[in-house]
Amino acid sequence: MPRFAAEPSDDPVLVCKDLRYAYLGRFPALDGVSFSVRRGEKVALLGANGCGKSTLLKVLDGLVFPDSGEYHAFGAQVTEDNLEDEQFSMGFRARIGFIFQNSDVQVFSPSVREEIAFGPLQLGLPREQATARVDDVLAMLDIAELADRAPYQLSGGQKKRVAIASVLVMNPEVLLFDEPTAALDPRTQHWLAELLVELNRAGKTIVLATHDLDVLDLVADRALVFTEEHRIVAAGAPAELLADRELLTSVNLVHPRSRIRA
Repeated sequence: MPRFAAEPSDDPVLVCKDLRYAYLGRFPALDGVSFSVRRGEKVALLGANGCGKSTLLKVLDGLVFPDSGEYHAFGAQVTEDNLEDEQFSMGFRARIGFIFQNSDVQVFSPSVREEIAFGPLQLGLPREQATARVDDVLAMLDIAELADRAPYQLSGGQKKRVAIASVLVMNPEVLLFDEPTAALDPRTQHWLAELLVELNRAGKTIVLATHDLDVLDLVADRALVFTEEHRIVAAGAPAELLADRELLTSVNLVHPRSRIRA
């Protein structure tokens, strides 16, 4: 059974080689996608709705598996067979965390405290240690007053914080975000963008899918641009890509007459 390598910091932590995936075998979502992510990077996946960004994040989190191609994380190939091995799965799950676009599919426990404690307890942490982690994350995200509330009592922004807390409590090395600022009010969007920056400064590697160009230069060091044909058509620094109006128009990220905020 493959083991995770103790890779040098300048080596990629995530590597995708020629990934192809089609829903039901008939509806393409990824068509020959290859890229890598180095430790400590903030990488944005850019593209219009339906281009394959969310599917790729699910591949990176081991929720779906490519029809062909290879995905390696932390020096080991991630496959359905490997994830059926308990030791491999626990090692992988402890090092990578996924924050879904819709918090309702992620927040399901009777209370916020129980929701955040679920992951550490599932991984076998003693309850006392899990409780200490939960308290730390509640304080870090300034949601201690929500600890005893039920998820249905929370606003959209509060649910997003709880969903993030339920992942951060595991202290993963890599964080995956699917449209993190979608459907949030401006204040919460700003808070979340700053949180991404702070998490990255603390050493987290971040991969996020978005079509929100306004915060791109803040939340990403590098961006990959997807076409509606489910391929990567460009990669580069946010400023470079935002300056290429022809590119952004061709992938349906901007209207030909729209203006991009500087």
